[in-house]
Amino acid sequence: METLNFLMQGFGVALTPSNLLIALIGTLIGTVVGLLPGLGPINGVAILIPVAFAFGLPPESALILLAAVYLGCEYGGRISSILLNIPGEAATLMTCLDGYPMARQGRAGVALSLSAWSSFLGAFIATCGMVLFAPMLAKWAIAFGPAEYFALMVLAIVALAGMAGDKPMKTLVAALLGLFLSCVGIDANSGVYRFTFDSIHVADGIQFVVLVLGLFSVSEILLLLEKTHHGQQAVQATGRMLFNFNEARRVLMINLRCGIGGFIVGVLPGAGATLASALAYSTEKRMAGADGQFGKGDIRGLAAPETAIGASCCGAMVPMLTLGVPGSGTTAVMIGALTLYNITPGPLLFQNEPELVWGLIASLFIANFMLLVLNVPMIKLFTRILTVPNWALAPAIAIITAIGVYAVHATTFDLLLMVAVGILGYAMRKLDFPLSPLLLGFILGGHMEQDLRRALSISNGELDILWSSGIAQGTWAMVALMLALPLLRIWRRRAARRQAAPAALAE
Repeated sequence: METLNFLMQGFGVALTPSNLLIALIGTLIGTVVGLLPGLGPINGVAILIPVAFAFGLPPESALILLAAVYLGCEYGGRISSILLNIPGEAATLMTCLDGYPMARQGRAGVALSLSAWSSFLGAFIATCGMVLFAPMLAKWAIAFGPAEYFALMVLAIVALAGMAGDKPMKTLVAALLGLFLSCVGIDANSGVYRFTFDSIHVADGIQFVVLVLGLFSVSEILLLLEKTHHGQQAVQATGRMLFNFNEARRVLMINLRCGIGGFIVGVLPGAGATLASALAYSTEKRMAGADGQFGKGDIRGLAAPETAIGASCCGAMVPMLTLGVPGSGTTAVMIGALTLYNITPGPLLFQNEPELVWGLIASLFIANFMLLVLNVPMIKLFTRILTVPNWALAPAIAIITAIGVYAVHATTFDLLLMVAVGILGYAMRKLDFPLSPLLLGFILGGHMEQDLRRALSISNGELDILWSSGIAQGTWAMVALMLALPLLRIWRRRAARRQAAPAALAE
């Protein structure tokens, strides 16, 4: 009852005309920023912090603005993923796998509307979880140390096998290449230059924006140019713009499962939406089994990551508010915004600043509803991107991509590196190598290395710390199970062939 009273107070803060207008502006800005490849929520939130401070917004209004931008960026990121096969940020990589094939099949409107609905449900489930379980889950998240995080990252890498289909070796090669690329640059612990080939331009490592836009955007441009002639369209958009009741019913249980799972992963400090979407996709693909058409335009493969992304974004705010620990890169920027107002997030925040905390939680419900209402009517406008001929679409993508990469460091080297990565991505796609394991290996590689080093530093080099806790042991058991299941399927397939051979000879 006390929690409900606090939530009602929060709605009193969030429903003031000024805060409603701020939430609306934030969702619009976030959607536009998320739509542009290479920017993402961290950049969107960081850009608006000085604006909020300069306009003299009170802390609760500033936090509502930044949270609305955060959610809006996640909504916007799916648009380029579905329509152009270009992830707006790392988390929407999984959205490309089935969203883009749906667009190629003329179901772009269905994909956009279903992803918006799934993201809405995920965020709604997670916000309800914040209201009910935030303090308890924050205490549980403390139990995750570097050893547990390392095991979790290994689980995510192994889960790539769930996306491999009939190409396990090619998936493994792509993932290992991604892990290798994550090692490029100065070693943060020893200061040693690794795989830089005496080039100062990669001393800080390969930038994520360069890699993702090279792999997906440049390679997509090259594929478009392969089949471009005057008047040809990239994709034919067809009639239905909204998902129907049967499609919503088919993915409802996936929405519930991935909403809860994405929220739990989001609560883990540093895990983030990328890990949540990857685990959601691979889990649902395994559960679908032979019945699934994942990677070929299956609506379940679209709903799972989108729900997990929406849920993990809200879940990432739990450790930020209750522990003062960022749950993601974006919430780390938001903590910096709070320090400008001399507010220290942590266990006493609920007690000392209840209007701020519950106003933020209430605004998440409101901003999430605003995003659904704003995005669904605009689906027809978004799908008009598909009617642009290839000969016009390719240079437009190239210009946006070049601007996004050049804005990171303002160097021509990044542009050249992006082109080189794009040629690599084009060759891999022609040879039927999946790109998503490479990018996920790159994203998780740095975290894996740092967590492994921290764990070994704590134990003075003793490896048993990696499986000393119950959480780590449970995670390693899941890793072993994921490795064993494909081998068991291969053994059963071979056994069935051996039994079928004598019968065929007898006939």
